[in-house]
Amino acid sequence: MRINPLAGRLGLLMLVVTLTVQAQKLPAKKDILTKMTLVNAYFMASWPDPGKEIVTNKTRPSNIWTRSVYYEGLMALYGIDKKKPYYNYAAEWGEKHQWGLRSGVNTRNADDQCCGQTYIDLYLIDKKPERLHDIKASIDAMVKSDKVDDWNWVDALQMAMPVFAQLGVLENDPSYFEKMYQIYIYSKTKHGGNGLYNPKDGLWWRDKDFVPPYKEPNGKDCYWSRGNGWVVAAFVRVLDIMPKGAPHRDEYEKTYLDMMRALAPLQRTDGFWNVSLHDPANFGGKELTGTALFTYGMAWGINHGLLDGEIYKPIIAKAWNAMASESVHPNGFLGYVQGTGKEPKDGQPVTYDSKPDFEDYGLGCFLLAGTELYKMKK
Repeated sequence: MRINPLAGRLGLLMLVVTLTVQAQKLPAKKDILTKMTLVNAYFMASWPDPGKEIVTNKTRPSNIWTRSVYYEGLMALYGIDKKKPYYNYAAEWGEKHQWGLRSGVNTRNADDQCCGQTYIDLYLIDKKPERLHDIKASIDAMVKSDKVDDWNWVDALQMAMPVFAQLGVLENDPSYFEKMYQIYIYSKTKHGGNGLYNPKDGLWWRDKDFVPPYKEPNGKDCYWSRGNGWVVAAFVRVLDIMPKGAPHRDEYEKTYLDMMRALAPLQRTDGFWNVSLHDPANFGGKELTGTALFTYGMAWGINHGLLDGEIYKPIIAKAWNAMASESVHPNGFLGYVQGTGKEPKDGQPVTYDSKPDFEDYGLGCFLLAGTELYKMKK
């Protein structure tokens, strides 16, 4: 059954009826929390020192983007389950790095700024000025400059856009919202020639290397699952932070909804999404990170009245149940996590037992999805 990715409500409803004749149900809230507690406990036990450097092919400080995404998830978990060790673990991470950015306050790199999301969350809990200083200095320099072409890969939207939104609210200053939009819209409409977003398919190319004429082996455009997942997360987090009526909010909401309509028909029958959204044969198979980010986005949309629960609840139930039963090991390790990269072939093979080069961001994605499902009313 093939459906236009931008089909309307009726098309999506037909898809749901066809693929989920016996729709799965989400587990009880306590069971969702139990899964999140298990996987998070495994990670915290594996990394008892949150300031410890990460060693893979080289040594990196632990305030890089991979770990920062984990802390996004941890702070979301703390939001529904206020265990003091969670807060302490995040605060110690910031303290061990002196609340700094990997490349210093002059960085414009979104990956380096991602840690600022948690720094600001922690600042809002305990307003110690050192928690805010460096991330604000970095973003303020961008706001004051004329440069708008920084985010030339779609991951950057999730890494940096929420920081601009947080500071816009914190400082009650719309200039943060305006600068965020200028850099975002350049990514959407300019990078790669005509932008990294394809409105026809409602999906994003990861960067200029994948815009047409680049094609997947089956002749379709290359839409990387996790890359599109980062964009979904960017929209969700920004819309969650920005006040109603904030500048350009309508643009983010519209594009988010177009993506939701595009992604729903692409779900695998087992509940996951493939790493290559339009070519299931190109390193096809179960993959957690994209699946978790799409689940996060859809659950948030239901919770905020933007998506029809009748259509999307069966989709997210199937996705969560697949991740919870097929990715989570008994000890809390997460399988089916694609390693770092930018396209389907990277970080392969992706299996139940494969260990990605970084084990933190996959957990962050899983916690973001789980906490949003936990908030969902029956």
